[in-house]
Amino acid sequence: YQTSNPGFTNLYKKRGGSGYYFADLVHAISNISPELRVRFTSPHPKDYPPELLHLMAETNNVCNQLHLPAQSGSNTVLERMRRGYTREAYLTLVDDVKRIIGNEDDDDDDYVAFSSDFITGFCHETEEEHEDTIKLMQEVKYDQAYMFAYSMREKTNAHRTMVDDVPADVK
Repeated sequence: YQTSNPGFTNLYKKRGGSGYYFADLVHAISNISPELRVRFTSPHPKDYPPELLHLMAETNNVCNQLHLPAQSGSNTVLERMRRGYTREAYLTLVDDVKRIIGNEDDDDDDYVAFSSDFITGFCHETEEEHEDTIKLMQEVKYDQAYMFAYSMREKTNAHRTMVDDVPADVK
């Protein structure tokens, strides 16, 4: 399995057996009918290999809209969240998307709309770490974002190993 770029890691082990890659599934669905508009949402950012990006660029009915859940723009918060990537790897993916599919600054009609998820007030988050997230949002220029105040969820690594120590009024 190839991740988006070498800056992404996968915490999950391959189950084995035969199967299809996500790009193969999207390609098969897009071939059902040229009038069919294909859109998908919320894969982990590691799951945008170049094959999927090229398919999106070459296939008219696969929508140029990507939901890339960043969660945070801070490397230290991303590490505490166990996201498996850095801010730099995420931005490399965004640059790859713009290069392969299209950029709003180009003169052609190809443009990718970006959306994301963000959590503020994760365990031990500092003001500087929060500012890193704001800077990421300004750099990527998302078309839409879903933003949430962190709340502890049972049966997670954070629940087992961290304290939700950011006051609600700060979140």
